[in-house]
Amino acid sequence: MSQMARVGNDTCPVCATAELICGKWTILIIRDLAEGRSRFCELERSLAGISPRTLSLRLRALEDEGIVVRRTFPEVPPRVEYALTEKGRALLPVVEAMRAYGRQWLADACRSDGRAQREPAAVGAA
Repeated sequence: MSQMARVGNDTCPVCATAELICGKWTILIIRDLAEGRSRFCELERSLAGISPRTLSLRLRALEDEGIVVRRTFPEVPPRVEYALTEKGRALLPVVEAMRAYGRQWLADACRSDGRAQREPAAVGAA
């Protein structure tokens, strides 16, 4: 666990979860994978502004944490898909809570400063 998570309380589940999901782009990757399996290029397109290197690093970190699974298909050219694991899907209520909070408390601010972005369908709405 990083120094940031140790600052408050070594046993604090909120600190540990924040450490896991609060890296830049991480929660947005989880949000996009909530819709199902995605290829690298699909994630890159949906996350406007992320560099391929950053996306690759974030996916690798999420894979190392058991949040994302990477599946490689024996094709030419190689095809790779990413999906949430059971541990990753357990974070979807956090994404939904953030979506609800943003709609209720931040909607006006997002519209007025241009931060509004494409919002995928609600998790589990398929």
